[in-house]
Amino acid sequence: MATINTRKRLEEDLSALKNMIYRMGGMAAESVEQAVWALKNSDAELAQKVIDDGDLIDELEEKVDAGCMEFAARYQPLGEDLRVVVSLMHIAVDLERIGDYGENIAKAALDLSKKPQLKPLIDIPRMVEILKTMLSTAMEALDKHDGAAALKVFPYDDDMDDLDKQIIRELLLLIMEKPERIEQSLSLMSVSRILERAGDHATNVAERIAYMYTGRQVKASDYRRRRQL
Repeated sequence: MATINTRKRLEEDLSALKNMIYRMGGMAAESVEQAVWALKNSDAELAQKVIDDGDLIDELEEKVDAGCMEFAARYQPLGEDLRVVVSLMHIAVDLERIGDYGENIAKAALDLSKKPQLKPLIDIPRMVEILKTMLSTAMEALDKHDGAAALKVFPYDDDMDDLDKQIIRELLLLIMEKPERIEQSLSLMSVSRILERAGDHATNVAERIAYMYTGRQVKASDYRRRRQL
């Protein structure tokens, strides 16, 4: 009976840790989405809100870290339980970093809100939608204990890379046509590159989830489009 009760408490504590991860995933996605909305619509007030709310994700990451350490000390987990708790710590770091990227984009939005828009933003919001899909797919795989489902995240990173390259090309052409817009163009390039890196972190999350439930170290590059030499 004691073993059954211990197992029940362990699963409850793991569930509580995962719930914090789900919250972090939602907050990170919302941070980036709101920051890009502020950028697209020159909304300085929303950009400032994203910056002000940044500490909330940081605090939650610290709670996940402390909770995982306490879990490890209390239960001394082995096998899948150990993989899960260690992976959750790493996932929290990746999600916190995505939240930081939201703040960085919001700072760019705050600066650019004072200037006339360079061009309508189309591809940058597309990158946000792909990032949201990557995160939601990863969180669903975590919720369903489905390592194979996490693999579906990896091909999306190719789409992120493609859009980043396309955005950079278009902005470089714009700089050639209108050299006076170089500062704004470079800011938008920075936002695109930030989103591309956010996609990399979402890929890291998926790799960790796949490892949790399969016990195999998975490389996203094995599931992505082959790079041409």
